Amino acid sequence: MNAAFPSDLFTGRRYAVAGLGRNGTAVVSALLAMGAQVHAWDDKLPPPPSQKNLTAAPLTDLHGFDALILSPGIPHLLPQPHPVAKLARAANIPIFSDAELLFQAVRLAGSKARFASVTGTNGKSTTTALLAHMLECAGLPTAAGGNLGTASLGLPLLPDHGVYVIEMSSYMLERLQTYHAATACLLNLTPDHLDRHGDMEGYAAAKTHVFDNMTAEDLAVIGIDASWCRTIAEAVRTRNIPVETVSVTGEAALTPENVDLSQAHTLLGAHNAQNALAAIAMARHLGLNIAQIQQGLNSYPGLAHRQQKIGTLDGIDFINDSKATNAEAAEKALGCYDRVIWIAGGIAKSGGIEALTPWFGRIAKAYLIGHDAPEFAQTLQRHGVAFDIVETLDRAVPAAFAAAKAHHVKTVLLSPACASFDQFSSFEARGSYFIHLFTNLIKSETSEETLTKEG
Repeated sequence: MNAAFPSDLFTGRRYAVAGLGRNGTAVVSALLAMGAQVHAWDDKLPPPPSQKNLTAAPLTDLHGFDALILSPGIPHLLPQPHPVAKLARAANIPIFSDAELLFQAVRLAGSKARFASVTGTNGKSTTTALLAHMLECAGLPTAAGGNLGTASLGLPLLPDHGVYVIEMSSYMLERLQTYHAATACLLNLTPDHLDRHGDMEGYAAAKTHVFDNMTAEDLAVIGIDASWCRTIAEAVRTRNIPVETVSVTGEAALTPENVDLSQAHTLLGAHNAQNALAAIAMARHLGLNIAQIQQGLNSYPGLAHRQQKIGTLDGIDFINDSKATNAEAAEKALGCYDRVIWIAGGIAKSGGIEALTPWFGRIAKAYLIGHDAPEFAQTLQRHGVAFDIVETLDRAVPAAFAAAKAHHVKTVLLSPACASFDQFSSFEARGSYFIHLFTNLIKSETSEETLTKEG
C-alpha cells in the first residue's frame, strides 16, 4: 500500500525553495511534512501561509542550507542564471529538481521501490501514462508524476515492489545527483528550449542525464529516428548499460511476441506505436508478462488533450489535440487522418509550420486563431492551402463544423502547433474550452432539429 513519508525524515535539514507554482508549492508542503526547515519565496506570487518551520521571505543568503530546489521554469545557467542560483553557487550548495529529492526521500525511508524515467521532446506524457497504466493493471503499487500531473515530491511513499514513473523535462534532468532509474527512455530529440540549453548539443546533453547512475542491471530504451538519439544510444552502450531501440518506422530491435498494438485504440499513428513499444520494453524489464502488457494496452484510456476524440456530430469526429504546442507534435496528428479541417494558431515556436508542408495536402481548410495566425496564413497561402483567419476558438469551431459538412470531411482537428499563452492559461485550458464549444455545438444542432420537427 502507498503510505506517507515519515514526519521526521528530513528533521535537521534546511532547504531553500525558489518558485511557488504547482511544483514549488508541492515541494514546500512535502518538505514540511517530512520535518525539514524550509525557506521559500517567489518573485511574483504571494508567499505561502505562515506555519511551523517555514520562512517566507526573499532568499538573500543560502549558506547553511542543504540544497536549493529551483522550480523547472527558473533558469540556473542559460539564458541568464536567476540571482538565487548565483547565491547557491556562491554558498556551494547543490541545486536540485524535486525528482532528486523524491529519490533521496524514498531511499532514506527504507523503500527499495524502483524508478522509471521518461523523457523526449514529444510523446513523454503518453508514454508515462501508458506505462503507469500497465503497471497498475498488473497490480503493482504505482505512482506517476513529475513533469506530468502530480509534482514528483507530491507522490506517496511506495513499498519495495512499487514503481515510480516520472516524466522528466530537460529542466528537471539538469538538476539530478543520486537519482537512479531501473529503466529510462529517451523517445526522440528535436530542437526545443534552446534558449535554456544554448544549442542542440546542450539540449541533448541535458536529456542524456536521464541515464545517469544506471548500471548493467538496468535498461535504457532509446528512439533512434533522430541522429542525436543514435549517438546517445552508442554512448550509453559504452557504459555497459543494456539498450533497446525503438523507431516510428517500425525498425525496432524490440519485437515483442504476441503483442497486438492494433488493440490499443487510443494510440493512433506511428509515433504512438513507438511510444507503446517504449512502454512495453520498460514494462517487461519491470517484470510484466505479455498478457499483463496486452491488458494494459487494450484498456489504456488515453490522455486528455492528446488526440482525444471528444465526440462525433453528423458523422464528423472532433479531435482535441491541444497538447500539440509545436509543429513536430502537430505533424503527428496530421499524419493520422486522411483529410481534416484544421484549427491551428497561438504563439508559434521557431520555424512556425513550415515543417508541416508535406502534410498540407491533407488539409481541406484551415481556421487560424491567436497571435501568429497571420504568419501561419502566409505559409499556407504560399502552398495553396485554403484558410480563414478567425482569431478565436469561438469562431473557429462552428466555422470548422460548417466547412467539414460542406467539404464532406470526417474530421475536425484542433492541433494548434503553438503555445496557448496569448489567449489561454495553458494548453489544458485551451483544450477544455474546445470541448465546451463542441458541447455547445451539439446543443445548438439539437435545438435546430427540434425546431425543424416542431415547425
